[in-house]
Amino acid sequence: MKKYITLVFISCAIGVAAQKKINVDSLLTATNQTINVEKNYTKALEMARLGKKLSPNYLDYHIALGRIHRFLNQKDSAAYYFNYVAEKNPRYKEAFLYKTQLCLEQKDTACAGATIRKGLQLHPKDKELEKLNVRYLELQGDDAKTLAYLEQLSKQYPDDERLKSQVLAFKLVSKSDRLSVAYNYTGFNRAGVGPWNYSSVSYIRQRPGFSLIGRYSYANRVSYGQTKSSGSLYELDAYVRMLPFSYSYFNVGTGNENFFPKLRLSYSGYINWKGGWESELGMRYNKSTNNESYSGILGMSKYIGNGFLNLRTFFRWNQKPYPSFNLSYRYYGDNRFNFWGANLGYGTSPDEREVLPQFAQRATLKSYKAGLSYSKVFFKQWIVSANTSFNRQEYFKNKFQNEYNLSVQVQYQL
Repeated sequence: MKKYITLVFISCAIGVAAQKKINVDSLLTATNQTINVEKNYTKALEMARLGKKLSPNYLDYHIALGRIHRFLNQKDSAAYYFNYVAEKNPRYKEAFLYKTQLCLEQKDTACAGATIRKGLQLHPKDKELEKLNVRYLELQGDDAKTLAYLEQLSKQYPDDERLKSQVLAFKLVSKSDRLSVAYNYTGFNRAGVGPWNYSSVSYIRQRPGFSLIGRYSYANRVSYGQTKSSGSLYELDAYVRMLPFSYSYFNVGTGNENFFPKLRLSYSGYINWKGGWESELGMRYNKSTNNESYSGILGMSKYIGNGFLNLRTFFRWNQKPYPSFNLSYRYYGDNRFNFWGANLGYGTSPDEREVLPQFAQRATLKSYKAGLSYSKVFFKQWIVSANTSFNRQEYFKNKFQNEYNLSVQVQYQL
């Protein structure tokens, strides 16, 4: 009789334990549903904490908690849970996947590199980790390594059309030769003024680590239906990656003295910081027959997901400062040529080629600007960009005019 009672007790205990396990599994399914579908992270957090309390060694709940804290922008807490799972069970691939994604979001190359290397060491040839490794190489700024790795993966997975598209897209932004034609129209609300026309033709040679751009620009200004003035500008631009975390921009140009600057020199140095920050320090020099100006540049940018927020200020230092400011935002698609953007600005900067003939005068006057931009890659070889802006420009002391700008640029990859 005692043996019978003992067997019944054990059977009941096993049944209760099994029921508890089923409940924990069901709760996990509901938690992931709340995260992935409902996106109610506060509710999901309560559910995941309950599951962890019921079953402390159930690592799926630790992963869920890490994901929830990541979505709630609580990065340190998210990293804690992913690290916990990786230490408890290194074969748990998801811990490395989510931890790498977290590091990439924070633009932390050291964290991303260490995590992805360990993940691939434990899970070699894992496709998800290999694709994250592409993002890590891109973040490092090593275009040659990134392209080589993408081509390797494309051969490894020949049926993956997305990888093939990535190879083509990356070649477009890292290794390409392009021709560009651009036109800018400026209209005015003041009788007898404008329109102003500005057009340019460029050749862009882009390689891993540097880009060279040769540009010819022509501008003419109309007043009362007749050309009032015109001129040409010849320029050479260079973007050079100096170190993995920094790059530089150089420009030299010359134009006919009665319109564009006789000599134009530009430089900007950029440094990439942790957390998706980027700083800019530079100068601009323009020399014409009757004027010579030096301008300094300070800029700060922040990558926010697929977005890029930039604030720049220009100031002249050989004359009165007359600072200008520009705040811009771009939201990128799958590459840097697919984006939409918006900007607000005050004052005139020496980077506005359309107004270079009047830069010395305009720099001393007030200007309030707002604009929108859009760019898209078509048929894998054509890049079409459009910009429109409004400028409330002071042309004499306390006298203002409205200016309307529309520009279009078409690039073709050779």
